[in-house]
Amino acid sequence: MINQIVKEDLEQIHSSVAVDKLTDATVLVTGCAGFLGFYIMQYLVRYSNTLGIRQVIGLDNFLLDRPEWLMKLENEFPDLLDLREFDITRDKISAIKSAESATHVIHMASVASPLFYRQYPIETLDANIWGLRQLLDYYRESNNLRGFLFFSSSEIYGDPISSEIPTDEEYRGNVSCIGPRACYDEAKRFGETMCQLYAKTYDMPITVARPFNNYGPGMRLGDRRLPADFASCVMENRDIVILSDGLPTRTFCYISDAIIGYMKCLLHGKYDYFNIGIDHPEISVRDLAGIYKVVSDELLGIQVSVSFEQSNDSDYLTDNPNRRCPVIQKARSLLNYDPKILVDEGVHRYLSFLKFEKEVI
Repeated sequence: MINQIVKEDLEQIHSSVAVDKLTDATVLVTGCAGFLGFYIMQYLVRYSNTLGIRQVIGLDNFLLDRPEWLMKLENEFPDLLDLREFDITRDKISAIKSAESATHVIHMASVASPLFYRQYPIETLDANIWGLRQLLDYYRESNNLRGFLFFSSSEIYGDPISSEIPTDEEYRGNVSCIGPRACYDEAKRFGETMCQLYAKTYDMPITVARPFNNYGPGMRLGDRRLPADFASCVMENRDIVILSDGLPTRTFCYISDAIIGYMKCLLHGKYDYFNIGIDHPEISVRDLAGIYKVVSDELLGIQVSVSFEQSNDSDYLTDNPNRRCPVIQKARSLLNYDPKILVDEGVHRYLSFLKFEKEVI
């Protein structure tokens, strides 16, 4: 039984996607088992008949998790979904016969949580550089390719100077090349350079998405990013502990709004780069914790407190940006992208999803 929140979110995504652009498509997705893959894979597979999709090829090395939802999706759609354990940095795309016919490629294979990419820095670097390079080389002369989406990150901006917040796509960034986050930040930056060069040299339809603080269903409670940490505390009836002063600010983009942006990027069909996120409200970490506290009480009847501590990890806050807020006018103008779900509603939907999952178990 599909979670009601997921069902509603998939319907919202579908209402905003140009369905005719995926007619007779074969879509290859790397990193399909991750947070963003939760909705991308379910949307492509569950709406395949309406979209006209022939096949979805899902690749993942399952470094962090082999999620049950993905195995169930494979069992439910065995003729449509070709799911493989695959290391994009070592295995050869040419060994997958059906990959040659791919019309759309989504490359999101990467560790995205700061805690985990610091544990797997080389793997993170390799996926964003050598994995991307393999895909670009394989598809550069393809006659079938209609769209190629590379997932970059808002982390390419580093910790922007105050005059560059909100941050548009032309800001060049304030990034450390040797800090604890560099394996991720700099790999994404170099990945963008490769995308621009291949698009220009080989006329490839590459679009780059720069996500800004997505959250919601599909984010594992052990992900160790703030929205998941707070949700984990609430669902386990523990007080919310913030390992800082809670003053850094972010805008938080609910997952269905984010997926709409990514699908629009994929179907853009030409080179460009877009901030994908929501531009308001920009709130502090302690404000976000306060929202979880209120929703926890109203939705679950669980009353939690919020406390502040210091992490035992000396690199926990190193190079952590103080503010993160996008300018999304470019995506609004060129992609008709218009995120609508504000953080209060988004947190309510996320915790409602988790409540349903807990009740089913």
